[in-house]
Amino acid sequence: MTAALLLTGAAIALSAIMTLAWRVQMRTKQSGWIDTIWSFAVGAVGACLALWTGNDGALSFRQILVAVLAAAWSLRLGLSLARRTRKGGEDPRYAALYEEWGKDYPRRLFWFLQIQAAAAFLLAATIAIAAHNPSPELRIADIAGTMLLAVSVLGERLADNQLRDFRANPANGGKICESGLWAYSRHPNYFFEWLAWCAYPLFAINTDLSYPIGFAALIGPAFMYWLLVHVSGIPLLEAHMLRSRGAAFEAYRSRVNAFFPGPRRL
Repeated sequence: MTAALLLTGAAIALSAIMTLAWRVQMRTKQSGWIDTIWSFAVGAVGACLALWTGNDGALSFRQILVAVLAAAWSLRLGLSLARRTRKGGEDPRYAALYEEWGKDYPRRLFWFLQIQAAAAFLLAATIAIAAHNPSPELRIADIAGTMLLAVSVLGERLADNQLRDFRANPANGGKICESGLWAYSRHPNYFFEWLAWCAYPLFAINTDLSYPIGFAALIGPAFMYWLLVHVSGIPLLEAHMLRSRGAAFEAYRSRVNAFFPGPRRL
C-alpha cells in the first residue's frame, strides 16, 4: 500500500467515524460522546499510521514507541470524557451551538463534525510524521518527547481530577474552582492537552535536516493551540462561564491566566 493510499483511507475512516459521532449525538442528545469518539479516533488512526511499514515491512522501535504513546493519550482522554458523559449533562459549548443554530442544528452539526474529522486527520498525520523519522537509533530528543508526553498526560489527569473533586463537594455548588492547578491557569487541562502535541516535533525533527518533512510535525501543536485558545475551546467555554457565573468569573479571569500557567495577579 502506498503512503497516498494509506492517507486517503485514514481520511475516509475519520470522516466515517465522525459521521457515527453525529448519529450518536442525535440519538442520545449528549454531545460529550462527540469528543469521546473524536479522541479515540485520533489515537487509533494515528497509531495505525505510525505502525505502517511501507514496502520493506521493517518496524522501528520509534514507530512502536510513538504508537503506544498516542494510544495511551487517546485512551486516557477518551475514557475520562466517556465517564463524564455517562453521568449526564450537556457540554456547554455544544449547548451554545444548539441555541445559535436552532432548527438547522442537525445539518450544521454534521458538517461541523466533518471539519473535526479534518482536524483529526492533521493530528494523526503529525503522529505519523513523528513515528517515521528514519534515524536508526533513539536520540535524546526522543527521550525528551516521551517524558514531555508523559508529563502532559499526568498533568491533564491531575487537572481533571482536581476539578471533579471540587464539583463533587456540595459546598462548592455555583462556585468557581480556584484550587490546585486551577489557581494558576483557567484551563490547565487545555494547556496540558496542547503540551502533549508539543512532544511529536521532538520525535520528528532532526537537527541535521536529514528528515525535512519532520518540521511538518509542528503543525500539531500550532493547530491545537489555535483550536483550543481561539476557536472551540476557551472562547465557547468562557462565554458560557460569563453567562452562568457573571461577576465571579470576571474576578477569576482578572486574577488567573487563561492558558499558560503563571503567577496569580492581585
